[in-house]
Amino acid sequence: MAMQGEPGKILLVDDELSLLVVLEQYLSRLGYKVAACRSGHEAWELFERQPSAYSLVMADIVMPEMSGQEMLVRMLELNPDICILICSGYPFDVSSLPAAAHQQVGFLQKPFTPKMLAGAIEQLLKARSESKRP
Repeated sequence: MAMQGEPGKILLVDDELSLLVVLEQYLSRLGYKVAACRSGHEAWELFERQPSAYSLVMADIVMPEMSGQEMLVRMLELNPDICILICSGYPFDVSSLPAAAHQQVGFLQKPFTPKMLAGAIEQLLKARSESKRP
């Protein structure tokens, strides 16, 4: 897992290529290491190989093949400590994910501003680091 104080690694998942490219560039400029994927299957394969390599998964919820929700539930089963930021143009009820994960899951309605995105990521990662303190 990413050490506190150094930039985290984000697994970015969105089937809209133009948005994926813009988000990857923006997150990189903020200092994050980004692994970008265009599908839930591709993201799941990366995550399954190294479930503790990522500080946060940022995903669209509506994607072809494997839905974002199915992918996120699998990821939470493999790494219950992972932070998740759901970014979607559709409403999403966080309570549909496992109850134990509710504190580390955020939702950001599309469209959003870069400042809103940066704030949501910072808030999730900060809450996670505070919950890990003895």
